[in-house]
Amino acid sequence: MKRIATFSIVAFDPQRQEWGVAVQSKFLAAGAVVSWAQAGAGAVATQSYANVTYGARGLALMAAGAPAEETIAQLIAADPQRALRQVGMVDKIGHAAAYTGEECTAWAGHLTGEGFACQGNILVPGTVEAMAARFEAVRGGPGELADWLVEALAAGQAAGGDKRGRQAAGVLVVRTGGGYGGDNDRYLDLRVDDDPEPINRLRALVELHHLYFGAVDPANGIPLAEIAAELQALLQRTGHYTGPLNGHFDAATRRALRALVGTENLEERWDGETDWIDGQVVAYLRQRFGA
Repeated sequence: MKRIATFSIVAFDPQRQEWGVAVQSKFLAAGAVVSWAQAGAGAVATQSYANVTYGARGLALMAAGAPAEETIAQLIAADPQRALRQVGMVDKIGHAAAYTGEECTAWAGHLTGEGFACQGNILVPGTVEAMAARFEAVRGGPGELADWLVEALAAGQAAGGDKRGRQAAGVLVVRTGGGYGGDNDRYLDLRVDDDPEPINRLRALVELHHLYFGAVDPANGIPLAEIAAELQALLQRTGHYTGPLNGHFDAATRRALRALVGTENLEERWDGETDWIDGQVVAYLRQRFGA
């Protein structure tokens, strides 16, 4: 059994009713082992010779109403290797708790706050404190829980992070009906399994997720009639449109744009029916296919 030396954060956003976990480690695909979350139950980060049963069992206990602190107490009481374990949890109402076994490799420890817990082992001292401070500074501001969790990771890395280096990072966020198609809770589940700069890559993936699946703001809409000539020229370059460059957003131009938007997986941001289009889609198309 290998130890998972890492730093992580679990947190709850009461406004959007989201639970999340973010992790970084010098351990291949750490997010696949460490991160657990379930809407209406809570979030769990299990690490340092990780007992992965803490994930499913912890969520089941919290879903049934057990507070995070009581859940951890039950799990470690039944674990003969609890001295090697480290775990952080936030429960269904946002109460947080954490545990660091006395045999976890130094530096090891945790810090809890309102609605979050930060924990880590084999760290440069100060890493956990930097994560907590950054999370408290950014939450409730621009972005959403996934952004704030990644900001916390970045602050931890800047403070020293894993003493052995870096390799993998991940962020998991759940909310009721938040998954693709609305029939599951897995709103965002992104991982960088092996990369020399995993947190930077993870941040870029979160930005892509916002582009593909983020909420569309009508205030950022652009009337298609105003950019019809530009779109026709762009669609000619991509091979989707063969008509005249007449500046009219007609049926042929609409069909061509709908096809390109579908090819680029941006249909969540434009349904092909409205007479305006999200400004983020236009910016993406300009960057990718502009002259």
